[in-house]
Amino acid sequence: MRFQVLDIVPHAPHPVTGEILSVHERLTRVVETAVRAEALGFDSYAVGERHAGEFVSSAPTVLLGALAQATSRILLSTGVTVLSLLDPVRVAEDYATIDQLSGGRLEIVIGKGNEDRHFGMFGLELGRQYEYLTENYELLRRLIREEHVDWAGTHHADLHDVTTFPRPFDGPFRIWHGSATSTDAVDLAAKWGDPLFSANALQPREAYLVLIDRYREKLVEHGHDPSVGYVGSGSGGLFLAESDEEAVRQYRPIYEAMAAKLAAAHAGDTRKGKTMSFTTIEDAVAHGPALVGTPERVAEKILEYHKAYRHDVQSVSINPVLSYGRQQEVLASFAEEVIPLVRREVSTTLWGPDDAARAAGLRV
Repeated sequence: MRFQVLDIVPHAPHPVTGEILSVHERLTRVVETAVRAEALGFDSYAVGERHAGEFVSSAPTVLLGALAQATSRILLSTGVTVLSLLDPVRVAEDYATIDQLSGGRLEIVIGKGNEDRHFGMFGLELGRQYEYLTENYELLRRLIREEHVDWAGTHHADLHDVTTFPRPFDGPFRIWHGSATSTDAVDLAAKWGDPLFSANALQPREAYLVLIDRYREKLVEHGHDPSVGYVGSGSGGLFLAESDEEAVRQYRPIYEAMAAKLAAAHAGDTRKGKTMSFTTIEDAVAHGPALVGTPERVAEKILEYHKAYRHDVQSVSINPVLSYGRQQEVLASFAEEVIPLVRREVSTTLWGPDDAARAAGLRV
C-alpha cells in the first residue's frame, strides 16, 4: 500500500483553548511538514483547496510551487482541486507549471468541493456543480494531452487552435476523481478509466463502499482494464498514543469539539457528508474512519478497511490544533510503526514500475 499526507490547511481557533496561529506560521508548517513527510518515506503529500470558511488553502498552486522546490522525491497532489469553479485553461497552465517545477512529480485529484458557498463567490450556480465539473474535466483532459485544441461547450467559451503552455513535464499528469457522496464523480472517473479517491472521512464505511463498488462495476462496463482502477482512501483523523485508552482520552476534547462545531455550522442540513456521523470519539473509533489508538490498532483498522475497499493508497491528516511537536511525533510514529505493519500484509502496483500512468518524475 502507498501512503499520503493530506493538509486541507484549516486555520481556526483551537476548539478548546481558542488560540490561533498566524497565517504565516500555518503556511510555513505546510512546507515543513511536506519536507518531513518526504524524509519519513511517505509516498505523496497533498494540499486541499477551499474558498470559504476557516481555511488558508485558496491558492493551492502557490503552495505546491513551494513544495516542488522544497522536496525532491515525494509525489505532489491535491485533495481536491475544485475544478467545478475553475477555468480549465488556467488549470492546465498552472498545474503544468508545477509539474515542470517538480520534475514530473505531480498527480491531482479533482472534485466539486464540499463547500456550497464558494459557487456564489465565483458567480456560479450550486445546482449545476456537476455540469461544471464534467465539462471542465473533459476540456482539461484534452488541454494537457493535445495541442491546437478546438472546443465548443456549454459553460466555457469556445476555443480554436489553443495550445496551453507550459506543456506538462513528460506527457499528461494523471487525474484522480474525488468521491464523497454522489455517483456523478464515480461515473465520470469510470467513464474515462481514471482512478478514484474516496473521502472516507465523515460517514460510515458502507456509504463509501457502495460508491467504490459502483466505480469498479462501471469501469468494466466502459471497457477499461480493471488494473487501471486504482482507489485511494482518506481517513477521519489520525492520533496515536501508547494505549488505545490514552489515545481516546487525549483526542476526545479535540474531536468532540470539532464535531459539535461542524454540526452547529450545518444545523438543519440533512445532506450526507456535511456533518460527522459519529459525534463521540468512542463511536468514531469503533464504527467510523477515525484512526485513533496505538500504532498496532491503527494498522489493524487500515487493514480492516482494506478488506472492504481494496484501496491502493491510504491518506492521513494530522490535526493542526495539536501542538506542532505532537503533530511531528504522530507523523513519525505512523511512518515508522504503522506503515511497515500494513505493508507486510498488502501491496500494490501503484506508482511502481508496472504502473504505466504514474507521474513521470517518480523514482521507482
